[in-house]
Amino acid sequence: MASNPVDRLERYNPESSDGGVNPTISDSATFAFPTPDLLKAAFHDEAPGCFLYSRSSNATTRMLGGALAALEGSEAGHVTASGISAIAVTLLQLASAGNQIVASHTIYGGTWALLANLLPRFGIETRFVDTNDLDAVSEAITEDTAAIYCETLSNPMLRMPDLPALAELARKNDIALVVDNTFAPLLVSPLAHGADIVVHSLTKYINGASDCVAGAICADENFIASLGDVADGPAMLLGPVLDSLRAQSIYKNMGTLDVRMERHSRNAHYLAEKLAEREIRVTYPGLPSHPDHERYDQLSNKGVGYGGMLALDAGSAEAADDLARRLQAAEVGVLAVSLGYYRTLFSPSGSSTSSEIPPEMQNQMGLSPGLLRFSIGLDHDIEATWERFAGCLAGAGLLG
Repeated sequence: MASNPVDRLERYNPESSDGGVNPTISDSATFAFPTPDLLKAAFHDEAPGCFLYSRSSNATTRMLGGALAALEGSEAGHVTASGISAIAVTLLQLASAGNQIVASHTIYGGTWALLANLLPRFGIETRFVDTNDLDAVSEAITEDTAAIYCETLSNPMLRMPDLPALAELARKNDIALVVDNTFAPLLVSPLAHGADIVVHSLTKYINGASDCVAGAICADENFIASLGDVADGPAMLLGPVLDSLRAQSIYKNMGTLDVRMERHSRNAHYLAEKLAEREIRVTYPGLPSHPDHERYDQLSNKGVGYGGMLALDAGSAEAADDLARRLQAAEVGVLAVSLGYYRTLFSPSGSSTSSEIPPEMQNQMGLSPGLLRFSIGLDHDIEATWERFAGCLAGAGLLG
């Protein structure tokens, strides 16, 4: 298999049943079998090449899963109806009542709520730690720990943990390292640095159009097969099914992922440098001032850049809200959650996508009430965008 994720994606070319350049869409919930014996075998995953029921998979969702496996360099992939469902079924497969998960203390608010509020109902507890502090991670691991969970670039602080070191800790303790790579598809390949499982919200960069919700899990064949087991597989029994039409749409959009990620990265890097020059408090992994800048350079795939996400600290919630209103009025972007869209999106993290996290923990992780998270778009004339951006900063009194 090619080592470069762009090459792997380009070489992944499933055949269409009718010869079309785009594979046909499987529009069936259930599938016919020529014999009763083969039908019975399918229920025990003993009928290779046969599809049983679309709650498990079909030709279209399996095609997309294969493309994601090619992207991440895994043996197999499984797609779900949302990113949070991909995270949930992964952790429910790894952990049972009495187990513990060690998770980064700076992660997406929905994931934090899943770990802190919902999974404890099933007897699964979480220790939140700074995953950039290896001693803290090591001290949090007990004999009941089932997994370490982190994000490649944390949401919204954009910190990057030492993935090889976390992987070594996981191997030493015979537990899984699960990495959410939503912010960094193509940019970083966590499995190449020792991760066991990669999850994605396909809603974001991989699809790139903000027109659907979907998720993915990339891992070895045995783990992916276990998710769909008819007797106890969480993906099968909880049923987070991705519609075939959407699966094919996402698959087609993956063909431009490298082009889009390069432009997102280039534009974000340009704006980050301009903000830094004007002494605005900006966080971006491409800046030498970023605490994990050297680590990113060591672990990232070359030639794609530093990603499209940046964070700006306006100093207070009131200042952030004022700047957001000005940016939207100046058509710099859109005040909205999510990321990976062709237009710039921005939102105040503490009161939106991280609002599930209690204020005291937000303060502990360094999440300022004035932080605005940006997903920088595909603007053709980024210099003109900066001029409008700078005007908004001046109007908000943030330029000296």
